[in-house]
Amino acid sequence: MEVLRLTGPCRLNGVVEVRGAKNSVLKLMAATLLAPGRSTIVNVPAILDVTIMVRLLERLGCTIDYDAQAGEVSIDVPAAPGIRADYELVRAMRASISVLGPLVGRMGQAQVALPGGDAIGSRGLDLHEAGLKEMGAEVHLDHGYFVAAAPHGLYGTHFHLDFPSVGATENLVMAAVLADGTTVLDNAAKEPEIVDICTMLVEMGADIRGIGTSQLTISGVSELHPVTHRCVGDRIVAGSWAFAAVITGGSIEVHGAGTELLPHVFEKLETAGAVVERVEAVGGGFRVTGPTRPHSVRISTLPYPGFPTDLQPFAIALNAVADGEGYVTENLFEARWRFVNELARLGAQVSVDGNHALITGVPELSGAEVEASDIRAGAALAIAGLAATGVSEISGVSHIDRGYEFFVDKLKSLGADIERIERATVLDID
Repeated sequence: MEVLRLTGPCRLNGVVEVRGAKNSVLKLMAATLLAPGRSTIVNVPAILDVTIMVRLLERLGCTIDYDAQAGEVSIDVPAAPGIRADYELVRAMRASISVLGPLVGRMGQAQVALPGGDAIGSRGLDLHEAGLKEMGAEVHLDHGYFVAAAPHGLYGTHFHLDFPSVGATENLVMAAVLADGTTVLDNAAKEPEIVDICTMLVEMGADIRGIGTSQLTISGVSELHPVTHRCVGDRIVAGSWAFAAVITGGSIEVHGAGTELLPHVFEKLETAGAVVERVEAVGGGFRVTGPTRPHSVRISTLPYPGFPTDLQPFAIALNAVADGEGYVTENLFEARWRFVNELARLGAQVSVDGNHALITGVPELSGAEVEASDIRAGAALAIAGLAATGVSEISGVSHIDRGYEFFVDKLKSLGADIERIERATVLDID
């Protein structure tokens, strides 16, 4: 079993580069299915999820050249791609559901395994279903597969999303760009990653208005064409490094994403005592310098432009070492509280009541063995471990690999004492 072994305390200092957003590039790759021919995406992060999406698209008949080091992926889409996304790959990455919209929109049918074993209705898949039905598709669940068919093609409609689901917005937009007529999506998600996907679709020849707002109007066109597109910088990774500077009392300069992508995050970091400065860099940049010990903060996660749920674990970790009592309210995914139990092993004092967490800051955390339960929890535990005294070991490293490229190398460049090692596992059976 691979683990990260790190020793703290350590103040992280230096410069890190951030490439394209995981939450955008995977959907951009899926969107290439809408146009036969060769599309290229640049500024692609070298993360495990991109590799999984490459394999999924290859299974659908695409030919792909992926240069992880250069950050570029070229996808040759056949005239008639496959329509079935098997569970073997989909179970590894929830973003696989994003091939649903393009396949139904272009091929008139799709069979996509439910990601992670979710039932329809969980985490917003009911909105995918309802929206496609409004556009004329027949949708049902068959032996763990989300099956959609529109034998006569999709048609425009007016659909209101009960919740601004990112995944549903993406799938419905990609389904609508080749539909007959005009589709209006009300209460659509408006994250920068949604803007990025819509921008690429327009470059491909789609007609989309209202980009960046909660109402998207999509007038269907007869065909799209391949393009070369640069992925937007990863605001969540950038925010992770910003929190890392504050949690460890260091100073980190980030290139590749600007502060405008996280409007409320930097306000909270300044409240905690950090100094935030903009710097000139391709794709935007900033420098965050943390105080000797941060002040506690109050945070509530909300859809964009609110505080992102993906940075919630870092907010809890900050409050764990802060002066005073901090409060975090999770309004989107309660499963993120699993992180709290692991952080407590480092000595954090966190009390959870429903979707609220009260965190009483302690002067010093202590190293321990912990386990990452998801991408952001793993990265946040690593940063908390670097703020702790002593040695920590983090298992579940593959979670971190899914969202952070060259994570260990970047931490080393910032001065961290960290290594990736193999650790034997022992199973005792009475």
